[in-house]
Amino acid sequence: MSSTGRFGVERVPVTPFQQNCSLVWDPATRHAFVIDPGGDVDKLLGRIKAADLTVDAILLTHGHLDHVGGANALRNALEARQGNGSVRLIGPSREDDFLLNSVETQAAHFGINDLHNAQPDCYTSDGETFTLLNRVYEVRHVPGHTPGHVVFFDAKDKVVFAGDTLFRGTVGRTDFPYGDSKQLIDSIHEKIIPLGDDVVVLPGHGAPTTVGAERINNPFLQ
Repeated sequence: MSSTGRFGVERVPVTPFQQNCSLVWDPATRHAFVIDPGGDVDKLLGRIKAADLTVDAILLTHGHLDHVGGANALRNALEARQGNGSVRLIGPSREDDFLLNSVETQAAHFGINDLHNAQPDCYTSDGETFTLLNRVYEVRHVPGHTPGHVVFFDAKDKVVFAGDTLFRGTVGRTDFPYGDSKQLIDSIHEKIIPLGDDVVVLPGHGAPTTVGAERINNPFLQ
């Protein structure tokens, strides 16, 4: 477990794709939220229980199976365990609805049968803000990897939960029928790079980086 500012953050790799699910919590209140629970729900529940966290919401950056396949099961399990009302499931932009509704089909292509479609309580839109753990998060629409991909930016802790947009030394795949390489690069330049060089990037796979390191060294952004 690590800390950004006064909040705790833990990256939990899930699914055979080793996707970074993020647990974010306030050490003072033990309230938390989860970003991109792609699967391995029992593993996530074990981490949440061990840290004695109460989860208020689940956030999804985009509709790929390794990011959303465990969302509904995790929400149901948390609501049963916590017994204190609903756990909000906050989706990406509505353009990813077709992916959220085809997770089981996506998973079948890989021989996986324990990931399921996701039904968000609400979708997000570019520039929208919402409050979790008494902290404001800004939604930025960064399409190209998927049409409805969003990132979540915490200006106070200077961290962006980037999903599959920007990685250390590379960017998200665009070799899908709906992918668009130019759109992704343009979106990163428009929506992520201006956040500032000192902003920590927590990507959907692999190790964290910073906006500045990628602005200078990432060959896809030159």
